[in-house]
Amino acid sequence: MPFKPLTMSHWPAEAASEIRETTVGGVLREAAAECRDAIAVVEAKPDGTTARAWTYAELLAHAERLAGALGTRFAPGERIAVWSPNSPEWIVLEFAAGLAGLALVTVNPAYQAKELKYVLEQSRSAGLFLVESFRGNPMAEIARKVVPGIAAIREITDMNDAVALYRVAGKPAALPDVRPGDAVQIQYTSGTTGFPKGAVLHHRGITNNARLFYERVGGRVGDTLINFMPLFHTAGCVLSVLGVLQGRGRIVTLPAYDPTAVNALVESERADLVFGVPTTLIGMLQAYGERPRDFSSLRMVVSGGSMVPPELVRRVRETWGCEFETVYGQTETSPIITQTCADDAFDDICETIGRPLPCTEVSIRSPADNTVVPVDTIGEICSRGYLNMIGYNDNPEATAKTIDAEGWLHTGDLGQMDERGFCRISGRVKEMIIRGGENLFPVEIENVLIEHPGVAEVAVVGLPDEKWGEIAAAFVRASANPPPSVEALRAHCRAEIAPHKTPSVWVFVESYPLTGSGKVQKHVLRERYLKGEYDSR
Repeated sequence: MPFKPLTMSHWPAEAASEIRETTVGGVLREAAAECRDAIAVVEAKPDGTTARAWTYAELLAHAERLAGALGTRFAPGERIAVWSPNSPEWIVLEFAAGLAGLALVTVNPAYQAKELKYVLEQSRSAGLFLVESFRGNPMAEIARKVVPGIAAIREITDMNDAVALYRVAGKPAALPDVRPGDAVQIQYTSGTTGFPKGAVLHHRGITNNARLFYERVGGRVGDTLINFMPLFHTAGCVLSVLGVLQGRGRIVTLPAYDPTAVNALVESERADLVFGVPTTLIGMLQAYGERPRDFSSLRMVVSGGSMVPPELVRRVRETWGCEFETVYGQTETSPIITQTCADDAFDDICETIGRPLPCTEVSIRSPADNTVVPVDTIGEICSRGYLNMIGYNDNPEATAKTIDAEGWLHTGDLGQMDERGFCRISGRVKEMIIRGGENLFPVEIENVLIEHPGVAEVAVVGLPDEKWGEIAAAFVRASANPPPSVEALRAHCRAEIAPHKTPSVWVFVESYPLTGSGKVQKHVLRERYLKGEYDSR
């Protein structure tokens, strides 16, 4: 690490590592050449037991076979959509598409007809790979209704039908020369503030970002990761799959998150690593409290996706006796921008999102005039470098609003950087609450409330108000029944933060509307409240 203290919130790209000219298929071939007989992927069942397993050599063989078959049905550069829960076949398709020069469009298996139609049309997908159904969602039935109206789609393939999946439709040709800068995936952003846009990611970005992330995690050859993060999101198919495999580890993949099953697998598979958003870790802690498991193998827990409350960091470390790292990023940045280190000071691990990854340039810029702000000043977090997306699919206007003329990608997140380069999140630019001219940052209020023993989770949202312009509303999920009183929560806030930051509206909820990656959809909370769907106190 450098160290001349910063005066302005700008971290130059640190050359502690290098950006390799890698591709998704290429990194699998390298891994298989080094450790062909080591187990790469293990299939876990919903009940927390395991089934099939693939060595690195077997994974490569399946991926190359499928890539060859895809090459007889699709041309390099075309897009194919995968609409399925986590499975080994999903992982094989990810590598096969990369080898065949296709862009994989990842689709949330919870989507309904309107959402599926939008993604397939917007991405210009030529094929749809799916399963019959998942968690009561009749996916094949929905596809049969939606796809006939989409001219670009040439085939619908059941991923559990091996004959259809590996079908050869003509004379096989040699696999194309895939370049690191080629489009490899189109990931539809989480949509916490509206309908998603398709971020077009390239091979160089996701392979290097996953490797640098895994190096900072301290991943070791042979480490086991229990993966319950959705593969349709970068946390699953990039950080977990491409990170662990480049580190020569083993992935145990669940079809979906279930805290009891995850905890059972940590014990039975002697897991070293767990990556999860705060909501999933809270669920694991609750399940662990009801039925303790042997977590003695667990060395590292990594969390991000939304701001990680300091109290959660403390609980994980104290309960499971492992290290904890916080990551920050977004789909458009492949995805990680900053990350703490295991040997950072405890307060930095709890209260910051760490420093930028190697080869990543970060600045905090004024939303008003796009200039870099002094250290310890709140502005918009921006990134520049290899990690930034190519752009939003078929949406040059949105791309231009996000990536400026100097190459800075504007995340839409408010934050600040200290003189050491450590960053903090203050909230979304669009979520900042302006109460009577005072700026309120939801994350600051949430971090205070989560410290109350009666609060399991909390989301703070701005609501319109005639007198103040906006006021803060706290949507609280209590940790016990009965929930804490509003008076107690208000007193807790008053003891920790200025009175004007204390929420004016209190709503107790049993659950939150979430994106596919586990982020609370605050705009949905706000809309539902304004429609009268919540009772407030």
